[in-house]
Amino acid sequence: MQYIVLDMEWNQPWPGSPSAKKVLPSPIRGEIVQIGAVRMPRDGEVADEFQTLIRPAYYKKMNRKVASLTGIKDSVLKERGKPFREAMQAFHDWCGEDAAFLTWGFDDIVILKENLTLYGMDTAWVDTWYNAQLIFNAQTDGSSAQKSLSSAMQIMGIEPTRPAHDALGDAYHTALICSRLNLTDGIAAYEKAAKEHENGFHGAELPGCLLRSVSHGHPDKPHALAAMAGSGNICPVCGKRMSCGKWYPQPGKRFMAMAACEADGAFLVRVRLAEDPDGTLRANRLVYSADSEAAESYRRLTEKPTHHRRRRSGRARAKKAGAESKA
Repeated sequence: MQYIVLDMEWNQPWPGSPSAKKVLPSPIRGEIVQIGAVRMPRDGEVADEFQTLIRPAYYKKMNRKVASLTGIKDSVLKERGKPFREAMQAFHDWCGEDAAFLTWGFDDIVILKENLTLYGMDTAWVDTWYNAQLIFNAQTDGSSAQKSLSSAMQIMGIEPTRPAHDALGDAYHTALICSRLNLTDGIAAYEKAAKEHENGFHGAELPGCLLRSVSHGHPDKPHALAAMAGSGNICPVCGKRMSCGKWYPQPGKRFMAMAACEADGAFLVRVRLAEDPDGTLRANRLVYSADSEAAESYRRLTEKPTHHRRRRSGRARAKKAGAESKA
């Protein structure tokens, strides 16, 4: 088996724009405009590289914040970008068979699969993948916090030699980090790490997930959660609107609540909020069956005893104040 270290850049429509209102054959969170990848044989050495630009077919106008961050302009994509099918076939051929993908974060493979599905292309060849952040955390400080690529490089003492927010540059730097990790041990322990990770549900659904959806353009957290409890709270079985219970916050801008459908019963709803390039929030929503592992973790959370601080009586507060004034 060989490792393919992958990074991508994707475009997103400006909220309220005609592109944002387009109804696509299947939903995507972003349209891929650049792919960068580095091959790493089992010995962990960085080998050859792959890079391509993709001409967008749906979100043709680059979001100005994405363009500013990546340096990718409309004119460059029109001149040098390849059609998605052509670019993806070239990438698939370059990867070859028996490849395991390494990414820095959960989003890249999910976005890649969404784009492949949009074009009716096979997704099975990218099924084997690992978030290198989890392996890095397990083999360094043991934390569960997501670290930026630049922070991980500083910890590893790696000086940047390629541009940031460039697909090949980020893939190359990720590969340098991975070359210093024990990938064999990290992958052997990966399933347990993914389940325990505080953001594990964001990229790889836990068993029992029935529905996944993403919405964009929320101005703030209250608006996003209200939408997830209101018009966006759809039953995964019948598609009708469900009622929603109390949101329980978790680390990493995550929230959980139990929802109920009159016809199909109870479901667990998990939401993670993240900022889009335009400054608005996107809500990643996962719905789980009531007997799933995720629902069981929710029950353990909500059944924890709550310890209320005993309030002092008025006499006790006055006595304490008097003692402090004499001190």
